[in-house]
Amino acid sequence: MTYKPLETSEELSQIAFGFMASKALFAGLHIDLFSLLSGGGKTARDISSEAGIAENRVTTLVTALACVGVLVRNGERYTNSQAAEKFLVKGSRYDFGDYLRCQIDQQMYPLLLQLNDSLEGKLQPDHLTSYAKWMSDKESTELYSISQHAGSIAPAQSLARKLDLSKARNLLDVGGGTGAMTISLCDAYEALSSTIIDFPNVAELGQGFIEGTGLGDRVRYISGNALECEWPDRQDVVLMSYLLSGVPGERISTLLDKSKRALLPDGRLVLHDFIVEADRSGPPLSALWQLQHMSFTPEAQSLSVSWLCDALTAAGYKVQKCDELIPGMTKYIVAEPG
Repeated sequence: MTYKPLETSEELSQIAFGFMASKALFAGLHIDLFSLLSGGGKTARDISSEAGIAENRVTTLVTALACVGVLVRNGERYTNSQAAEKFLVKGSRYDFGDYLRCQIDQQMYPLLLQLNDSLEGKLQPDHLTSYAKWMSDKESTELYSISQHAGSIAPAQSLARKLDLSKARNLLDVGGGTGAMTISLCDAYEALSSTIIDFPNVAELGQGFIEGTGLGDRVRYISGNALECEWPDRQDVVLMSYLLSGVPGERISTLLDKSKRALLPDGRLVLHDFIVEADRSGPPLSALWQLQHMSFTPEAQSLSVSWLCDALTAAGYKVQKCDELIPGMTKYIVAEPG
């Protein structure tokens, strides 16, 4: 996805009112609309009857979703667009609806109301937050972690295809959450074992995901804050996915230094995150995600390819590869100790 410079008031309005389209999508997920429409079209009256929602409200919602292309209207019947059918139907192979419905709508979206104060340095102490603070609450941990797991499965599988870990035996997954990346990498490489570092509530929840995959004998958790706890050494691979964008920029050097000490001399560091191009020309979704993080972590660093390469060089690494992972949204960087 790319954007050209805006020229008209209509184009500007589409950007300004984009939050309404987001909420329309979230509302559709809330009533499981896309699962109801899976495999065939329905009228607003049909949807109203099945979802238990007043017909006038359903009509307003499906009209909005059809106008922005999430649904397709044919006469009085509505069907899913190809993207909605593939990604928003519960139980489908690429379903990440829970990620949008739970984490983005219920947790991330409200935090954007703090963006103005964050820009001006006016956030009150009780509005400043961090993943450490978030994950100290079990309810927040469950909502965030389960939805993040759903959203991480597809990119984790892509990363497993892009990395050659056939000679690796020990993986350190720092801030690995409920283990989506670890599970995919261990599934792809049977000789690989993993240690995941994450907060205690996350580790407790993640252990259930790991046991459910039959990988309990190859995966272990270290419960703690990755910035503060001890990391195991002699690792073939250290992975940090979505970690650097979620910490204050001044702490990134700490994480890079700790990763270098944890790696074997011929080991590899893999960073996966919202990273914009070296010239900051995009991708738009990466830039917007970075802005979202700033709404609750004012000291977060806007990660660009050049900034990260410079930081890695300063930490004693040589960058080997930088490539896209989630199209138009995330990149991964592979570096080796210099």
